[in-house]
Amino acid sequence: MPETSRRGLLFGTAAVSAGAFLTACTSNDPKEASAAPSKQSAADDKPGAPVTIGFAGPQADHGWLNAINVQAKSRAEKYSEVTLEITEGSNDTAAQIGQVKTLINKKVDVLVVLPADGKALTQVGLEAMKAGIPVVNLDRIFASPQAYRCWVGGDNYGMGLNAGHYIGEQLKDKSSAKVVELAGIDNLELTKQRSQGFADALKNYSNIKLVARQAADFTVESGQAKMAQLLQAQKQFDALWNHDDDQGVGALRAIQQAGRDEFIMVGGAGAKSAMDAIKADNSVLKATVLYPPTMAASAIDLARALGQNKGVAGLSEMEIPTSLTLYSAVVTKENIDQYLPTGFS
Repeated sequence: MPETSRRGLLFGTAAVSAGAFLTACTSNDPKEASAAPSKQSAADDKPGAPVTIGFAGPQADHGWLNAINVQAKSRAEKYSEVTLEITEGSNDTAAQIGQVKTLINKKVDVLVVLPADGKALTQVGLEAMKAGIPVVNLDRIFASPQAYRCWVGGDNYGMGLNAGHYIGEQLKDKSSAKVVELAGIDNLELTKQRSQGFADALKNYSNIKLVARQAADFTVESGQAKMAQLLQAQKQFDALWNHDDDQGVGALRAIQQAGRDEFIMVGGAGAKSAMDAIKADNSVLKATVLYPPTMAASAIDLARALGQNKGVAGLSEMEIPTSLTLYSAVVTKENIDQYLPTGFS
């Protein structure tokens, strides 16, 4: 892509040429004025100009992260004019920085980066932007908005909020209800946001009390161990919110081993295993709150639009937005068929 086109993408309305702008403003000819373009074309499914997208994400050592890679690859394959340069992925920040630098040196048209650590990779995001390569920052946000052209990701606070409201509605007619929380990794900001959203939602229900909270590590093993501790400490409660469906597999094992079924369980993220259990309706798991890995497909769509200097269909603006937060829908037996295709292994 020419340097001038890239510069226009980075600085919004600069994508409209000065000549076109002046013609539209100074012409006295009504026909000429009406012929001036009011909006650049929006991205659609029709093949456009060739675009090479560099994709760099962390190591796919978790079901959700693997789904991110799958979504990005499959979306890119949908477009005949898109070439996807994808890195191996690493949780080592130095290694991932090196991978992004390699993509910059290859002069890809657009970068999509899901950083293992947003703060640590901010500098390389800035480097790409300064090189005229627009960056789509996926999920874990860089420390500076100058390091990306667009951010797209999930709503961690919204996950907790919607989980809390769902549980609240199920228990609102109970005179006194007890709730427990199986959180993720406590030193992560996303865990704090999910817990805050959950706590804020429960404030709307005076009859509900959060009686216990245990942090796990987003793994099956940690989910089982920490859930066993919760069950041992709490002899009776009415609802459980588990932040992550991977650790929820272990949590369900602990619940089944303990022979407990007096409560309802709500999961988080939208794993296929959780959705299958919800559909079967033969366990305490009754819902899961989405943190959609489809955000990676959306990031590819946005990167393609950037690379082709196009806007977003359905929006009036000439440029793609600077941020896009996905909604954390609550999936239950009633709507499971709608969301089941998005479940990840």
